[in-house]
Amino acid sequence: MKVESMRVLVVGAGAIGGYFGGRLLQAGRDVTFLVRPRRAAQLATKGLVIRSRFGDADLPSPPTVTAEALRAPFDLVLLSCKAYDLPDAAQSLAPAVAANTAILPLLNGMRQIDFLTARFSENAVLGGLAVISTTLEAAGRIVHLNDMHTMAFGERDGARSPRIEAVAAALSGAGFDAQLSDNIVQEMWDKWVFIAATAGITCLMRAAVGDIVAAGASGLGAALLDECCAIAAAQGFAPRAADVARMREVLTAPGSTFAASMLRDIEGGGPIEADHIIGDLTRRAGTPREAPLLRIAEANLRAYEARRTRQAAAAPMSAIP
Repeated sequence: MKVESMRVLVVGAGAIGGYFGGRLLQAGRDVTFLVRPRRAAQLATKGLVIRSRFGDADLPSPPTVTAEALRAPFDLVLLSCKAYDLPDAAQSLAPAVAANTAILPLLNGMRQIDFLTARFSENAVLGGLAVISTTLEAAGRIVHLNDMHTMAFGERDGARSPRIEAVAAALSGAGFDAQLSDNIVQEMWDKWVFIAATAGITCLMRAAVGDIVAAGASGLGAALLDECCAIAAAQGFAPRAADVARMREVLTAPGSTFAASMLRDIEGGGPIEADHIIGDLTRRAGTPREAPLLRIAEANLRAYEARRTRQAAAAPMSAIP
């Protein structure tokens, strides 16, 4: 399949999907964004706007489709929604999935693989992850916040299939780092371990890494990382020692302002991916005696969700958006 002929459906045009999809569109790829009516109207009037140290993009009237109008199949589906939106997203994108469609999810964790393979098929789902920090402003502009914009992907069994080679060709040379991996599932586990450890400790302490270190509690972050690594190892995906050392360095760095995005979600009173990132990892730990710190971190997040639900139920109807 030629690069120009691969039809790519990007589910959503938010901070992650909008960035990578916008770069692909900017590079001349055949991209359509599956969006809700409000975002479709916003893109039609204001365009898809990206601001990044790697170059800005102003893409007027990018191709969009809403769920009710989606009919034809696509070759590649890029999926980067939040975990709590995954069931709705899968329902919306279903008409785009044919026998030869490849679905590339960029969510953190592994539960999305289980969900998507059950919903579609084992063969349909690739492995993938994104390393990037972006935000979607209220006006619809996507702002790139760091100096990384990597998308890693591959067949989950590590094969260099004609399909994955075609996907790599379509994603390469589009203004971001596209990395075809022969070991994508291990890379996904490595990122999951890091995300779970950083989300667990910064949310539990309601503080950035440097503040936790200043409180004399850096050992808690390191211990939580050890628990996450032990779970991964028990599942057959132990991170390499060098990778663990880098993770530990991040979690124990004095003066660091680093905190998980989940903490920002909590501070903003928003929904969080507690079950997907922490709960699923805890369930894979086995007996209740295993991973005690991770279980405390999970309980902390569950308590936040319970309070948020209770407060929403108690709010007057006029206060609900």
